[in-house]
Formats: sequence, structure tokens, C-alpha cells
Amino acid sequence: MLKHLVLLACLGLASCSDIDVQHYKDEKPTLELREYFGGKVEAWGMFQKRSGEVIKRFHVDINGYPKGEQFVLDERFTYSDGTKQHRVWTLTQDGPGRWRGRADDVVGEAIGEVSGNALRWQYVLSLPVDGKVYEVNFDDWMYMLDENTLANRSYMTKFGFELGQVTLFFRKQPAE
Repeated sequence: MLKHLVLLACLGLASCSDIDVQHYKDEKPTLELREYFGGKVEAWGMFQKRSGEVIKRFHVDINGYPKGEQFVLDERFTYSDGTKQHRVWTLTQDGPGRWRGRADDVVGEAIGEVSGNALRWQYVLSLPVDGKVYEVNFDDWMYMLDENTLANRSYMTKFGFELGQVTLFFRKQPAE
């Protein structure tokens, strides 16, 4: 009986429909990844457990630049507990509005799609926690709010269960 209830619950969760990024195709301002992330961008964010409790806050300095046909995002994180992290994304356009990305702590490839003012970015991240490393799924949704501001809401899951969320605000910095 318990097996049947678990199966029904899983099927119920699987049948929930996701919003397709194409839903935002007419929204403005239009997100152009190379344009928005080209140069310096600053970001501020926090990680919350599924209960809503804020676990960590952080600041990110991002430098974006072309490298041949690819686009690089060099991210430097500073967390509220004083720890630091460095991640370098290498992005490749994979057709109109479609992107693939790699970083050292990403398992395999990240897949993204841009439409209108939105980007959906999905990947598996190797996440170190208390001396152990866990592979967790990230489902990032980014939205242009104005020409300089981007909001990001990430859902972090493992085995289909939500572990927490990351909320992040990006601000494009003026060219030097």
C-alpha cells in the first residue's frame, strides 16, 4: 500500500506542468546574454532552506568576455561566513536562444534557453557541504527587470525533492 501511495505522489509531482521559457517571448526588455554579461556585473544573493531560513548571503563580482565563439563568465563569490569561491563558466550558443555551458563544479553540461526577458538555465552542481560533496540539480530562472537589473530565482533539488532556493539580483556596471 505504501509503495502505491509513493508511486501516486511521484506521478502527481511529475504531472505538474512547468512554465516554458517561451511564455516570456514578448516580454521586454529583451535579455541578450552577451550584451548584458559583457563587462562587469555585480550580484547579491542568499541561499534559503526549504523552510525559508536564510543560510548564507553572498556577493559576486562577474567579468564577462568573448573567447573566440564562446563567452566566458568569470565569477568571484564572497560569502557571509567569509569563505570565497571562484567559478568560470564557458558558454556556447547552440542555436537561436539556446546555450550550453561548462564549469569545473558543474557535472556534464548546463543547458539554457533565452526568450524575451527570461532565461531558464538547468544543470547539476557538485556542492561541497561540511566536508562532503553532493550532486544537486539547479533550475535557474532569470528575468530582466530593466536594462541594468536581472533577478534570478534558483530551485535546488535532489531526487526530485526541493532542498532550497537561491535568490540573486544582478546589476550591470557602467563601462570603465
